[in-house]
Amino acid sequence: MNNQIQEEQVFAQLAQKAEYPEEAPAAASARLKSKIYSSLVKRQQETGPLLSITETKGAGGELCVFEDMWAILPVGEDMKCRNLCSICHARFLAENLEKPPIYWPGCPYVAFHKG
Repeated sequence: MNNQIQEEQVFAQLAQKAEYPEEAPAAASARLKSKIYSSLVKRQQETGPLLSITETKGAGGELCVFEDMWAILPVGEDMKCRNLCSICHARFLAENLEKPPIYWPGCPYVAFHKG
């Protein structure tokens, strides 16, 4: 009987800790967020073309400086569906450095490293 009471107390304490953790879970590092983002976009690209830069901008999406330049080039919409981040140095820096020297607006990798 005593053993059963001790087990119930242990489980009650575990349940309380699960409901009210003492410490907040640690946030993912900016490098990890960058790698996850890159993987998700790559996976999305495998299922079909991405939304074109023209459509993204038309829908109010923010573009980085390189996407803005690509948007005005006289290339077809199929070329504007490319993932420019995959060849951008900002992606490489963001995935490998905790404080990369990238600052331009519209870059998702910059947003991961803010804060």
